[in-house]
Amino acid sequence: MSAFRDGLFDGRTVFVAGGTSGINLGIARRFAELGAYVAVAGRNPEKARAAAESIGRGAEGFSCDVRDYEAVRGVLERIHSARGPLDVVVSGAAGNFLAPVAGLSSNGFRTVVDIDLNGTFNVFKGCYDLVRKPGASLIAITAGQAVNPMPFQAHACAAKAGVNQLVRVLAMEWGPEGIRVNGLSPGPIAGTEGMARLAPTREIADALASRIPLRRFGEISEVAESAVFLSTSSAAYITGTILDCEGGSQLGDSRPRL
Repeated sequence: MSAFRDGLFDGRTVFVAGGTSGINLGIARRFAELGAYVAVAGRNPEKARAAAESIGRGAEGFSCDVRDYEAVRGVLERIHSARGPLDVVVSGAAGNFLAPVAGLSSNGFRTVVDIDLNGTFNVFKGCYDLVRKPGASLIAITAGQAVNPMPFQAHACAAKAGVNQLVRVLAMEWGPEGIRVNGLSPGPIAGTEGMARLAPTREIADALASRIPLRRFGEISEVAESAVFLSTSSAAYITGTILDCEGGSQLGDSRPRL
């Protein structure tokens, strides 16, 4: 059951980069349910349109690659021209795969950094003069790899660590104008492509869940609620923070040891 009332975001404009699937689509859908006009963006035009149609409530889909600043800026300008200042901007586009450093090409490393880190910079830089001041909430979707090194994840660890620091710097620079910038770090979330790869069988999923303090995977809806919270007046004095929504999984294996 949500703690947020219907209509909470009536008249607000929300943009979600990478909002065509998974966690980001769940975030976009929740803002729309609460009354916001929502625009989602992804590289594939058909997927962007399909995502918007699945959200309904007047949502629109746009096509752009977050690695292309001018393309991102163009989409944001179109939204601003039609709807006015943006109230919430979520940067969630990401790329990842498992690879040991010895087998990781420079192009593979660069691609993940370009999508995750440079993409977040492009989205936030591109929206800077188009958001509501004061009052805008900017949210970067990050990950536990930003603070916990993981084998076969050098590219994602480097990219997400950069995202976390970018969040903190922007919070310092843009705070005086009333723009809040935070990160949202999901943990193991059921129903996502990432978890399907990490836990392809029930046995593997149960073994992974047994290590988490809350003994379960999270839900996309729970991450969406966290994003909504960061954009409400309840979070008006929160900026430069990385909010973990991960059931305590970053604390390590919580199974009793003898």
